[in-house]
Amino acid sequence: MSELFANIGVNKKDGTLVNGGEALAGKTVALYFSAHWCPPCRQFTPVLKDFYEELEDEDFEIVFVSFDRSESDLKAYLAECHGDWLHVPFGSEHIQELAAKFGVNGIPALIVIKSNGDVITSNGRADVQNKPPKQALAAWKSA
Repeated sequence: MSELFANIGVNKKDGTLVNGGEALAGKTVALYFSAHWCPPCRQFTPVLKDFYEELEDEDFEIVFVSFDRSESDLKAYLAECHGDWLHVPFGSEHIQELAAKFGVNGIPALIVIKSNGDVITSNGRADVQNKPPKQALAAWKSA
């Protein structure tokens, strides 16, 4: 993970910029591609927040990759229903790079990756919606 995010700064929910490689080292990571303007995203985000909160002390992190049209939309979305996870800053060139690398063609998309950057599942949404958080994470870690 540190290689994939080595040159990508990510923000904490409070706006603090941190080095993605350091923040995500050794963790199972879910890349959450979503946007405020997307109704299915707005339905799924609170479910993902609850899921994330149950895994607070685990080696797991979510990185929100926003397809929002403005920074104010991104900030409103973060404040409205997001968990205390990381996000790629609005306007970053890494947003499209990550979307292309992981084949994201529609949102919401939850791509779960190993600490080395290998894809565990491109359909993390189904696991979040259908499995208890600790069971889903255990399955992802053992993949």
